[in-house]
This record gives sequence, C-alpha cells and structure tokens, in this order.
Amino acid sequence: MAEANLEVLSEKIDRLIKYCAQLESDNSALRELQEDWHQERSQLMQKNDLARNKIEAMIGRLKALEQH
Repeated sequence: MAEANLEVLSEKIDRLIKYCAQLESDNSALRELQEDWHQERSQLMQKNDLARNKIEAMIGRLKALEQH
C-alpha cells in the first residue's frame, strides 16, 4: 500500500516538474514578446514625435507665409 502511494506521489511530482518547466518556457517567451513590444512602441513614439515636429514646422511656415 505504501509503495503504491509513493508511486502516485512520484507521478504527481513528475507532472509538477514538467508543468513548472512549461511555465518557465512560457514565461520566457512572454518576456521576449514583451521586450519586442516595448521596442516597437519606442520606435513608434519616435516616429510620432518626428511627424509631429515636421507638421508643427510646416504650420509655422504656413503661418509665416500668411503674414507676408
């Protein structure tokens, strides 16, 4: 009886170890995705700032032309 209980416990521990390994793998993949999203967000913010600056400069030039 005790040997059967140990076998069941051993199987449960093996499943838990495999589950933890899968969780570690998933966590690592999610962290990589998160880093990719952060980099993409940073690039998009830079592009947005550049576009905003260009538009503001064009508006300034148009206003200067209006005054002449």
